[in-house]
Amino acid sequence: MDRSKQIVRVSIIGIIANIVLVAFKSAVGLISGSIAIVLDAVNNLSDALSSVITIVGTKLANRAPDKKHPYGHGRIEYISSITIAIIVLLAGVTSFKESVESILNPEAASYSTATVIIVAVAVLVKFFLGRYVKSQGTKYNSQSLVASGSDAIFDSVISLSTLVAAAISMIWGISVEGYLGVIISIVIIKAGVEILMESLSEIIGSRVDGDLSRRLKESVCAHEGVHGAYDLILHRYGPVKTIGSVHIEVDDCLTAREIHNLTRQISLDVFREYGIVLTVGIYASNTDTDEATKIKDSINLIIEDYPEILQIHGFYFDPETRRASFDMIVSFGSDAPAIREDVLKKLKKVYPEYGFDILLDTDFSD
Repeated sequence: MDRSKQIVRVSIIGIIANIVLVAFKSAVGLISGSIAIVLDAVNNLSDALSSVITIVGTKLANRAPDKKHPYGHGRIEYISSITIAIIVLLAGVTSFKESVESILNPEAASYSTATVIIVAVAVLVKFFLGRYVKSQGTKYNSQSLVASGSDAIFDSVISLSTLVAAAISMIWGISVEGYLGVIISIVIIKAGVEILMESLSEIIGSRVDGDLSRRLKESVCAHEGVHGAYDLILHRYGPVKTIGSVHIEVDDCLTAREIHNLTRQISLDVFREYGIVLTVGIYASNTDTDEATKIKDSINLIIEDYPEILQIHGFYFDPETRRASFDMIVSFGSDAPAIREDVLKKLKKVYPEYGFDILLDTDFSD
């Protein structure tokens, strides 16, 4: 069964389980007069609606690429997550308002042994449902499923606290329903904000996972003839479609045919191992002059005085034009142009007879 079908199947299970929980908790909450249990039921209803949105979003995201959207529709899944976040936030705000009103105008809640047992069963169902949904979301890289699963697990903890409130009411006759409702509301709002921020971050374009970028570069460098991998850029068009590029450093004596075969093999291997469509560019590395090594050593010595410079790469010295070029990565928040000019001045002072071209690069990946 493919990824989209699995996500739909898990979501349907979530819808059925949450509807059953809504029915049980609503009945128990209305009979006992417990605002916390009623709010729990409302939260379960929003979880069921979230599963419906996940199904619709997955179906839309799975549509084939077209002329207007050549990269596919995968990012619709992020929009689905944002919609779920808004629903969670609305539920949290509504719950908070009703909880405050119950504190200002308290009404005594009555619990029975049957009520407590039903809520306890609901706690167990919600906990195991949350674990299942979250594990499936992780397995199939579905942000919506992971968010729903995490929310369900946390809901089970909140429901457990409702049982504690019921016990307090039954033993000491003290009502803490409204205060508990406020706590539940704050937790719901917090979860909604976290889901919203994570989804927006993916749409804006977040940094590539450090472990993935390091493993990918290691895979590229494992090919014979590759001396280094730099400028790795990955663009995610949904959870399962990634397109990117990388530069490799190779000897300047390689022929066009050798470079073609090498870069094509790297692209094929990366796609087979990671499912990433990777375009491979090249940097030439000097092989026939000691002068290039001497200049590069001088550059490395100069940049030691600049902790803001994270890396230099792509160095090449052309003995015919007597020009050296390289890329320089400066940390975010630093005055990169000023640092570049400062380095250029120092290089010109040491090598006045040479020309230098420094390209400021961006710290896209680890």
